[in-house]
Amino acid sequence: MKHIIILGDGMADHPVERLGGKTLLEYAEPEYMTMLARKGKTGRLITVPEGYMPGSEVANTAIMGYNLDEVYEGRGPLEAASIGYEMQPDDLALRCNIITLDNGLIKNHHGGHLQTTDGDMLIKYLNSHLGNDRVKFVTGIQYRHLLIIKGVNKHIVCDQPHDHPDEEWKPLLVKAEDCDDNSTELSPQQTADLINELTIKSQELLEKHPFNTGRKLKANSIWAWSGGYRPRMKTLQEMFPSIRRGSVISAVDLIRGIGKYAGLDIIQVEGATGLANTNYEAKAEAAIKALESGSDFVFLHVEASDEAGHDGDLELKLKTIDYLDKRIIKPIYEKVASWHNNPVSIAILPDHPTPVEIRTHVSEPVPFIIWHPGIDADNVQVYNERSCVNGAYGLLRLDEFMKEFMK
Repeated sequence: MKHIIILGDGMADHPVERLGGKTLLEYAEPEYMTMLARKGKTGRLITVPEGYMPGSEVANTAIMGYNLDEVYEGRGPLEAASIGYEMQPDDLALRCNIITLDNGLIKNHHGGHLQTTDGDMLIKYLNSHLGNDRVKFVTGIQYRHLLIIKGVNKHIVCDQPHDHPDEEWKPLLVKAEDCDDNSTELSPQQTADLINELTIKSQELLEKHPFNTGRKLKANSIWAWSGGYRPRMKTLQEMFPSIRRGSVISAVDLIRGIGKYAGLDIIQVEGATGLANTNYEAKAEAAIKALESGSDFVFLHVEASDEAGHDGDLELKLKTIDYLDKRIIKPIYEKVASWHNNPVSIAILPDHPTPVEIRTHVSEPVPFIIWHPGIDADNVQVYNERSCVNGAYGLLRLDEFMKEFMK
């Protein structure tokens, strides 16, 4: 049996008064998710281990079946792998957002939803002024880039910008952990001081860049976070022998990076943006082609709901749920449901909630569906955060999901 995970990033939510106290999934009642909940088995999954922040790098790594205590190094190294940056042993790779600051507050984590060409221009500009033998800025996608620093210490505390909308940025600057690690050239405190210096200098440079002239949402600061060294991960083929070849489809460097370390082929899809305007049809078609052409396992990731949640945009997030249902799940299900000689198991879930009224990730169980031909359905009739409490799988933890899915 082949397997595909369809993941709606940040799709789960909280009850919203404007929707009559319903969550967005309850209100939307997406047609194909509802149908698969009735035909399949459901449950809830804890995707974030105790002691970890509810980041997508944590949740998606756990969903793929990894023990975070053994493999976790942060988001930066995963995104470095995705864009082909070969990390050296003394490299610390940090995710480097270009964000918007206004009147001392973090207004958004994305600099006004930068296009990749704009982000590339700004990152190259910063590297030409701030880069040196120790520091390097590397272009990623849109507002998501990399800061590579040699000889520094990973024992620092970096706040995630999307967790602090409309909060003062200065109290959130990088701090050193209280530890005795002297294994690197620079100490944790020196590392924190260097990153904070780069942040402040970036603001001076970006403020006067012509790109920001006349922009309402200026791309006027970097924000570095989730750094780490090169991780050591087994491939999914080593962990699950039934996976001889696998693929990952995502617009997001982070997910591609996890996939690369997991031994999956990275499938590039034209028009995949990571936003609500992404090319859903091309993603669905790419997943079908991968299953037809030799992939035993596909991880199809759609970022749109998460971005809408971070922006606090209720109507847009509802649309992203509908788009996922009608433009991803529907065509994939209708194609593979007839593959009786080579059946496909489908799993549908988010990685974490990104509630529109909070605008940040929260560490709470997420609802999931597993369907394949011949599965014994449970009694759940709709797919949402509350209904799946009664699902046959109950409450799974972390790597238990992948082990159950790959049975």
